[in-house]
Parts: sequence; structure tokens; C-alpha cells
Amino acid sequence: MKAHSNLHKRKSTLIAADGNHAVFKKTTRKGSFVDTLEQKQAEDILTREKKYNEDEDNNDADDNNTEEKAGDDDQQEEGEYLLGDDGPTTVTEDGIHKGLFMKDTDEENKTSTRHFSHGCHLMEGEMIHGMEDYVFAKHMKLNGYDLGLYAIFDGHAGRDVAKYLQSHLFENILSEPDFWENPVQAVKKACKATDDEILENIADSRGGSTAVAAILINGVKLLVINVGDSRAISCKNGLAKQLTVDHEPEKEKDLVESRGGFVIKRPGDVPRVDDQLAMTRAFGDGKLKEHITAEPDVMIKKMDEDTEFIILASDGLWKVMTNQEACDCIKDVDDAQKAAKKLVTEAKYKGSYDDISCIVVMF
Repeated sequence: MKAHSNLHKRKSTLIAADGNHAVFKKTTRKGSFVDTLEQKQAEDILTREKKYNEDEDNNDADDNNTEEKAGDDDQQEEGEYLLGDDGPTTVTEDGIHKGLFMKDTDEENKTSTRHFSHGCHLMEGEMIHGMEDYVFAKHMKLNGYDLGLYAIFDGHAGRDVAKYLQSHLFENILSEPDFWENPVQAVKKACKATDDEILENIADSRGGSTAVAAILINGVKLLVINVGDSRAISCKNGLAKQLTVDHEPEKEKDLVESRGGFVIKRPGDVPRVDDQLAMTRAFGDGKLKEHITAEPDVMIKKMDEDTEFIILASDGLWKVMTNQEACDCIKDVDDAQKAAKKLVTEAKYKGSYDDISCIVVMF
């Protein structure tokens, strides 16, 4: 499969030299979005921890721990939600989001109008496959804007796809020439190009990853991108607001069947696409690509003054905690790093045996 031509032409790369630190290499591409990156102003907190050892007893988790708790009290965030084109509930854009970032940020000046900070934490689970979660968390200045770049990548059947996304997804998104003018289409284009590159060079038939990512601009505008079953939520006035939709087989059965696949649930197991994958959207997974997609859901939202924090986490956390429980867990914590660590520790205590990764952004 031929990859997007921009990926082959691009001369800049976001690399993780030792798996823990990111570096933007200067591009020679004239007028490119990444050409203006101010490396000395970037605060690199790209984290990939091998394993966090807690001084606590091992939890004997059984199959019941993998069942997600019902979050009937959790509210869905009201935002400008644009679902992926392949989804059964597609919303057409009609150009309404063109220039949306530029308009709002220019009106409120290019300097940061609201302070924000972040923390991230990971813990390897008890599965025999080893750690497959990767995290990207970075605060930087770009073109006068104050940017927060955050993402969780939960790999499956190997870590290669998640690792590749950690080093390339944001670069590919920010390198799209029309990102500021038409961010939704730019994100979709970048995700398609990234998936093509993965299928061609990283994981041809087996191996994939979810991605939940957020780009925070000046602390007032939020772009959320989701592929798979990792999740992002916000806490507003103490109440949890879900920002993403989990791409699960039962929820998107029509999508799978429209592409020629099927969804089946065997006793004691979760529903799976083609009796294999427990999600309907993922990067990679070439063997199932005809029946799933890497098309992202995209949400653009103006941040309210009473939004207290945002949480991005892999399903290792959401399998054992509702959205509201996650908010309540850290509502009295005033440090983002301590909050992220507390959430991961709590999920482990509640019986999660999957890899757990979490990012908390506080305002």
C-alpha cells in the first residue's frame, strides 16, 4: 500500500532517542508548520516508562475485572462533535470549522490566556506480552501559541505500532499545511497517511494500536482525536464529561458489517470483530483493515473557565473505573503528576491487570 506522499517528502522527524525524550529536528521544507518550532522553548516530557513498581500486594484479578463498569451517571460532553466518515452516525462538516482555531485564538491574543500543566504515569500490567502502552505529553511554544500535546497509545499484538505513533502522529498532524485553517480535515488526512505508513513499513498484517490525543491551544481551545477504546474526559464543576466515544464492536456493529465483517461475542469474552479484535477502529491491524478503520472521531471545543482538568487514559483504567470515579479520585489533588500517578495506582488497586497509562491536564 502506497503511503501518503507527504510522509516521504517530509524532512523533519519527531524522534524519541531513548524512548523517553522527544526532539524536533529542524525541517528544510519552506513554509512548513514544523519549520517554526522553537526547540529551546519546548518542555519535553515524552514519557515511556518500562515499569512502575508499587509497594503493594499483587492483586489476584479474575475475568470479572475486565468488564467495564456501567457509567450511567457520566455525562457526554456537549461539543462540536465530528464523527469519522466511516461511522454510522457521520456528521458532515460543511466548512463550519475552517479557520476555527485561528479565529478564537486571535481574538484572545496569541499569548496563553489560561495556565495549564500536565502529568503522566504508566504501569505495566500482569499480561505476558510486556508493556505495550506509550504516552506523549509535551508543552511547547509555536508561532506565538502556547500548545499542549497529549496522547495515549495502547498497543495490541505487539508494541511497534504504538511506539511509531508516539514518534510520528503529532508531527504528521502539525505538518499538514491546512491544519490551522481546516483542522478536522487535516487531522483525518494525517491519520490516514500515518496508518498507510504503518501498514507499509511497521505492521503489515498483525499488530495495532489505539490513539486518543488532544491538542490544547492557549489553554482555551481543545482538539480531541480518538481512534479505538482509549478515552478522554473532562471534569467541570466536579462532574465528569466524556469527550470521546469508545469504538467498541457492539456500538459499531453496523460499521463492521457494512465493510464485510462480523461481530461475535463468545461466552466469557468481550465482543470482537471477526472473532479477533475488541475494537472497531485502530491503527495497523492490516489483516482486519477491510473490516475496521483508522478514521478518527474529532471534537473541537472551547474550554470553559470552570473546567478543572482533563484525563486521557487507556482502557486499563476505564475497565475498572467510571468517568465520575476517576474525577472524584483526584478532585482534591492540586498537582497533575501526583494526580496521574494516583489514578493509575487506584486502577491497579481496583483490580486492573492490563497496562495502564494516564495523562492529567490541570487548569
